Amino acid sequence: MTDIYIVGFDGTAQSRRAAEFAAGRAKKSGATLHLLMVLEWSPYSFHTPEELAERHGRREQELERANAEIQPFAEELKAKGVEVTTEVHHGNAGDLLCKSATDKSASAIFIGRTGTSSFATRLLGGLAVTLAQVAPVPLTIVP
Repeated sequence: MTDIYIVGFDGTAQSRRAAEFAAGRAKKSGATLHLLMVLEWSPYSFHTPEELAERHGRREQELERANAEIQPFAEELKAKGVEVTTEVHHGNAGDLLCKSATDKSASAIFIGRTGTSSFATRLLGGLAVTLAQVAPVPLTIVP
């Protein structure tokens, strides 16, 4: 059975570096790289049918945009000899990365480092802090 490496991908330079780092390891070990793009989406519901229809339309547009962004990058990695799969979902990034790692029996999760507010999140990033606490497999945070 081939190892699977889950990569949190959002199109940023940091996530591209993480994917390229993971791709290098995957190529050496024969692992499959699974790029997972998570579009954060508010859990709040809207009350009118018009608002629900508009929200659904926006979700579909976001999924189309995300797939248009992730697919060319996946093709670049495939051209380098790495087996790559992709997936795009709405939801919470930490939850979905952990779920994907568990569902696919992945051997590792790779993410890029970002940071914006408190010292810990400035140092690592909010997602990194979350995954460091709850990831079901080893986590690599790529600077």
